[in-house]
Amino acid sequence: MEAKAINRYIGTSPRKMRLVIDLIRGKSVDEAMNILHFLPKHASKTAEKVLRSAVSNMQNKDHSGRVDTHSLFVKECFVDSGASMKRMMPAPMGRAYQILKRSNHITIVVSQKQNNDSNKSSKE
Repeated sequence: MEAKAINRYIGTSPRKMRLVIDLIRGKSVDEAMNILHFLPKHASKTAEKVLRSAVSNMQNKDHSGRVDTHSLFVKECFVDSGASMKRMMPAPMGRAYQILKRSNHITIVVSQKQNNDSNKSSKE
């Protein structure tokens, strides 16, 4: 079973967010939470919020509501670029330079680890 969380129109550039997201891809949820909590980048706070939301979605999906967070891992995480706000900045000799204030969309998918015993029996 897997659960997904999406946060849209985050006010940081996609390039800065990808630096943070690449650190947690494929890691266990506990390890990913530690990485994001102690990372000194501003984007890590938003990524941690989305990861917590994905774990919460997993618990809501389960009927008993008792999903062990130690058995969860980050299956997928990616950043897409969002809309860019276009602004103008005064430049020399009456010109204007365009500034793009970028945004991004972040998606995190968490899943439960499969037992090795069930995988061995299905292969044989």
